[in-house]
Amino acid sequence: MDTLLSVQNLSVRFRMRGGRHIAAVSEVSFDIAPGECLALVGESGCGKSVLAAALLGLLPDNARTSGAAHLDGLDLLTADEATLARTIRGRRVGLVPQSPAAHLTPVRTVRSQLREAIRELTGTPRRRLAEATVAAAARAAFPAGHLDRHPHELSGGLAQRAATALALVGDAPLLIADEPTTGLDRDLVDRTVDELRRHADDGRGLLVITHDLAAAERIADRVAVMYAGRIVELAEARAFFGEPGPRHPYAHGLLNALPERAFTPIPGMPPELGALPEGCAFAPRCERATEACAVLPDMPTGTEGTACWFSLRPLERVHA
Repeated sequence: MDTLLSVQNLSVRFRMRGGRHIAAVSEVSFDIAPGECLALVGESGCGKSVLAAALLGLLPDNARTSGAAHLDGLDLLTADEATLARTIRGRRVGLVPQSPAAHLTPVRTVRSQLREAIRELTGTPRRRLAEATVAAAARAAFPAGHLDRHPHELSGGLAQRAATALALVGDAPLLIADEPTTGLDRDLVDRTVDELRRHADDGRGLLVITHDLAAAERIADRVAVMYAGRIVELAEARAFFGEPGPRHPYAHGLLNALPERAFTPIPGMPPELGALPEGCAFAPRCERATEACAVLPDMPTGTEGTACWFSLRPLERVHA
């Protein structure tokens, strides 16, 4: 299978005052093929959005990255700002940001921002810009009657749809959608993920970062589960959401917390990223933990895998 994006051992550390470091992302590896959607799921604060920012060179100055992230022969982690700004962002990699209000220009209407993106990224003739702008808005279910509004005049859901419309304009080979369904009702969630799915079905890559497991099930080919900065499970979406189901206890708990399933929350809280244990970070919350969990298991590096000492056993038989 061809690879569009190859991420190998990506780590992100934030240097804090007093010399302290926070390990926001640790040794993350995954590939995305043309035509594939990978859903990156996990609780808030596990490092999903930091990973996306690292791929686009949008981390703050106190961040340090290591590893590699190759797209079309270019390592995104070592590319300079000029290369990222001129040839990557918007052109090779599109972004639906987690906080759209921060990415929309506050003094310009949605229409003017869409028109500029269409002109710059597609070369559409001026005589066709008006029609193309309305079409781009409709693609993200953004109402044409709101195109002449400024970002501060939009609700959170409308701002999200405006940001999605902008991200889709260039039909970038890789699209990163960071919580693209925030603020949307269920019908619009389904419509948005279906449009994003079409982006992948046309032969492009799609990385969807979400806590909405229903949306992930609807859109993903594979699922990567992140916990405390690490990917703890990589699985085919059909197997993950169906049979045999997830193999990592944390991933199992995420699904069981859904209202349509057991509706049983995972006990406890995620660890602080600045004080991670030496072994499995999920062990303090895991009823299946043993002394073996004091040693960190290997992270998944291929298309499938589980970072758990008991991943080869069905979950209900761990104590058998």
